[in-house]
Amino acid sequence: MIDPRHHAMLQALSKARLCVLGGFTISPDDGLPQSNGTLLLIGPDEPAFWPDFIRSSEYNDGHPDPMDRWSKRVLSRIAIDNSAAAIFPSDGPPFHPFYSWALRSGHAWKSPIGLLVHEQAGLFVSYRGALLVPWQVQMPIATPPCTVCATKPCQTTCPVGAFANDSYDVPTCKSYLTTPEGRTCMTQGCAARRACPIGQDRRVTDQSAFHMDAFL
Repeated sequence: MIDPRHHAMLQALSKARLCVLGGFTISPDDGLPQSNGTLLLIGPDEPAFWPDFIRSSEYNDGHPDPMDRWSKRVLSRIAIDNSAAAIFPSDGPPFHPFYSWALRSGHAWKSPIGLLVHEQAGLFVSYRGALLVPWQVQMPIATPPCTVCATKPCQTTCPVGAFANDSYDVPTCKSYLTTPEGRTCMTQGCAARRACPIGQDRRVTDQSAFHMDAFL
């Protein structure tokens, strides 16, 4: 049976077009603000997230980092209303190990190109924050999608081979994005991410363009 407190939090997240993308039971060794309960990784509930976000005050006020500011406002309120604590990737330095937390959740894995791949969001997975809740949440077991992906198109799709040699050549990637040939990646999203067969129907093109602008 789902804890009623958890049900209330899920409803609040859904209203904000957010969802739980994984989680794990915490321990005193994690060095978190509380030593028991569950850490829930929170991300956008796509594709419904983007149309709501672009109506927000943060998106429209012209100030930097609109999505980070929106995430902090919305998730902080949900945390307060549900006796939880909110943690954000932008907090720091030192920064919280969201990559390691995602791997620990058992719902995201290291892809063949090193980026995180999620069971539903594919290579477009992103975490807007984490919620520390004082109750236990049993997460269902998930299967790594790359184990059944025969062609692994993410490894061969990048136009400039930025993911060759088991590493990510960021300078080469960014240099390509500034050229006319790189316009497709800028407006539609990273070609390697788009090649993943998981989650292709989730990410809105305008949202990909937003993140690419921030990346460059």
